[in-house]
Amino acid sequence: MIQSISSNSDDCWPTVDATGDDIPSLQGHASASGCIGPYAAMEIGSRFGRNRTTVMRICDSWMQKRTTDRRVRSHPSQYTTSRDDRNIVRMAVTDRSVTSRTVAQHIQSVTHYPVSARTIRRRLQQSVLSARRPRLRLPLTQNHRCLRRQWWDERRTWTAEWNEIVFTDESRFCLQHHDGRNQVWRHRGERMLNSYVMHRHTGPVPGIMLWGGNGYHSRTPLVRIGGTLNSQRYIFEVLEPVVLPYLQGLPTAIFQHDNARPHVARIVQGFFKNPQIELLPRPARSPDLSQIENIWCVVAERLTQITSQAATPDQVWQRVEAAWSAVPQEHIQSFFEAMSRRVAAVISNNGGYSGY
Repeated sequence: MIQSISSNSDDCWPTVDATGDDIPSLQGHASASGCIGPYAAMEIGSRFGRNRTTVMRICDSWMQKRTTDRRVRSHPSQYTTSRDDRNIVRMAVTDRSVTSRTVAQHIQSVTHYPVSARTIRRRLQQSVLSARRPRLRLPLTQNHRCLRRQWWDERRTWTAEWNEIVFTDESRFCLQHHDGRNQVWRHRGERMLNSYVMHRHTGPVPGIMLWGGNGYHSRTPLVRIGGTLNSQRYIFEVLEPVVLPYLQGLPTAIFQHDNARPHVARIVQGFFKNPQIELLPRPARSPDLSQIENIWCVVAERLTQITSQAATPDQVWQRVEAAWSAVPQEHIQSFFEAMSRRVAAVISNNGGYSGY
């Protein structure tokens, strides 16, 4: 009949080790209402050392719920069919930015049974789909793609020619910068403690603007730019004192800068005609076609390794200048050697993003 009843006290329900064939045999002692009679419960309880109330609770639970499990589940059981799983993957592939909660609500409205967002994430992970932070890129129109493809097609066969280019650009470094990737270890309920809060300003953050350039064998010194850079300041503070002396030591060098307004002004174009400096044009919205952007990322990564925050713009300038000088030239040369792979990536993507 009942194989075993185990419990630590008479006040809680014991666990019945019984099969579906054992419990119905107790119905011979049940009353007309479907419950085990008191005398039958007393007899069973005396056999297993349990009181009558405990036995009656077990039997009533089996008669009503067909189970003796008294565990209270924190959430309802969740189940998705293979068809639901395909629908989940289809929604994620169709709309890459859809949230797991939105998918769960849609599946629940169709199937009429509860599905949690955690279940959706597990199903997507089983299909090798994981949530990742999207890359930030400038929007490209069809005209931009055509110009990028044409620019790369003209230099498809370049190999050693890339080593003659001097890539230059400006970059801004702020006193305080938080990209959302810094995390802290804390206990539940400590979210608003001051030691676990990342402070940041809502307005413009103080910082400095820098100009720099690098070639295959050397790099230029950094130039600190105060205020707004215009075409005249670009000539008097960057081109004349820094670029011209640097290019004089590189007779076959090709100079490149982006299409910012100070760079494409008429006075700047006329400046490059006088000393016969060869310029390498660059398509619009194409920062990935210049490896100087990667060097700025290397410098910024070195700054993040400094735990203390910079207090003044002068301190930021000292740190950036030290990080710029500390980048190994072999590291810079590796970006030059990867230019051929960038060409192949842009061409294969029909003028789209290169991934660099």
